[in-house]
Amino acid sequence: MVSFSNINKQYGKQLVFVEASFQLNPGEKVGLVGPNGSGKTTLFRMVVGEEEPDEGSVSVPRKLTIGYFRQDVEEMQGRSVLDQAIAGSGRAGDLHHELEALQHAMEDPAQASHMDRTLARFGEVQEEYEHLGGYTLEAQAREVLHGLGFAEDQIDGDVGALSGGWKMRVALARVLLGRPDVLLMDEPTNHLDLESIIWLEQFLKSYPGALLMTSHDREFMNRIVSKIAEIDAGEIIVYSGNYDFYERERAIRETNQQAAFARQQSMLAKEQRFIDRFRTHAAKAAQVQSRIKALDKIEKIELPKRRQVVKFEFRVPPRSGDQVAVIENLHKRYGARVIYDGFDLTIRRGERWAVMGRNGAGKTTLLKMIAGASAPDSGNVRLGASLNMGYFAQQSLDVLDPDLTVIEQLQLDFPQDGLGSLRTLAGAFQFSGDDVDKKIRALSGGEKSRLAMARLLYNPPNFLVLDEPTNHLDLATKEMLVEALKQFEGTMIFVSHDRMFLRGLGSRVLELGGESGTERDPRVYPGSYIEYVQTIGHEAPGIYA
Repeated sequence: MVSFSNINKQYGKQLVFVEASFQLNPGEKVGLVGPNGSGKTTLFRMVVGEEEPDEGSVSVPRKLTIGYFRQDVEEMQGRSVLDQAIAGSGRAGDLHHELEALQHAMEDPAQASHMDRTLARFGEVQEEYEHLGGYTLEAQAREVLHGLGFAEDQIDGDVGALSGGWKMRVALARVLLGRPDVLLMDEPTNHLDLESIIWLEQFLKSYPGALLMTSHDREFMNRIVSKIAEIDAGEIIVYSGNYDFYERERAIRETNQQAAFARQQSMLAKEQRFIDRFRTHAAKAAQVQSRIKALDKIEKIELPKRRQVVKFEFRVPPRSGDQVAVIENLHKRYGARVIYDGFDLTIRRGERWAVMGRNGAGKTTLLKMIAGASAPDSGNVRLGASLNMGYFAQQSLDVLDPDLTVIEQLQLDFPQDGLGSLRTLAGAFQFSGDDVDKKIRALSGGEKSRLAMARLLYNPPNFLVLDEPTNHLDLATKEMLVEALKQFEGTMIFVSHDRMFLRGLGSRVLELGGESGTERDPRVYPGSYIEYVQTIGHEAPGIYA
């Protein structure tokens, strides 16, 4: 179907691919992995013809349809969300919009002189549209948009009024509706809530086409892919199995490679000793030359490249009082929409609250009110004694100084600490080598997120309020963060769509009501997220609400 044969690709001095080969077969679902900068996006761009290899060939059959979901979304305005989603859905989408234009033309008196031609074209387009199942397209589009978290009024509303994250969902819907032969997906779960992620899992599992995707969501990858293609030092190495299988097999491969390297080094050292010892002996000259030639022909085994994951250990935060936050008779509404109507909750020292709920249920609103970033309409939030709060939200990125480098920002924040300690902190959040000298204005959203998290956790407060802390974090950083937070001795309340984060840290669960906030009163589950899932039989409340 799609094949890469002995491709080479270089940017300046950076070798991205070296004699790399890979094939994506019909119906296969493949996870594409590799460190940042390894060439994952370059591979996608080669498939769609936006880039060419320096050498080698990329073969894509001419009639193959390809849908590419990427992180940079083009400008969207002037249409409803529904029309924007349909617009990119392949040939049927094009015909849908041509039919609309022809209908307007038939109603326009100024175009009456062209009526015969317009009617003839309308008949042709209508016939092809019907043949392609176009009249079910709107229903399919609404189903996909609902699955991705859109409410009915949003679907018929102006796409230009949406935030960047919601526009990403429209772009995703458009690619899915196109039903291409091959889906290329770059981090499709970014900006999705848990309910939408679970819906997308089900959609992709039953999708008949081929799929090649990157994802920082281990659970999502495990449930969908049956192969992993790893880009490693310019090569593409394929593992048959899901992400967990790949990790186990990669570890075995590294161990075997290390053992083979050690054996070869021992043999080479032994041969070199013989050569050095008898180099000047005339009687051994032929043997020495023979061994030198043999050594030159041996293909040298290289040590496996280790993934550097820097461990991060928390400093112990000061102890807070037993009652960390008391929420009493809380009321909050936005216009006619009631979010909280007499809500009470007590958060005690050492608890880790996972806040669950569909879009619009009030998760972020609650965290903002606890953090003091938003006020309730009535009722109050009382914080306990000896409390030092740390609040992480996407707005946390706005306090970073764009003119500073990563290391300069950390030195400004922690002037008493040495450069070595701050470099270790930066390394734990995947800023290594020259990365620490990048200007903050040049960082991606994910890099800014990692830096904001590093600043928050270096001298940890005793009460963490975290709104989607794992957005944009890669798997290695996410797993480091979960392990570090397991050792955290303070109190937490957080919103997350990442099931690894929820399972690892949620010791209490607050489940908020449905989309309107009034479908069901908030419920408290006194056990962990794992126990919560066992109790309700689903991983998220919106699945059954």
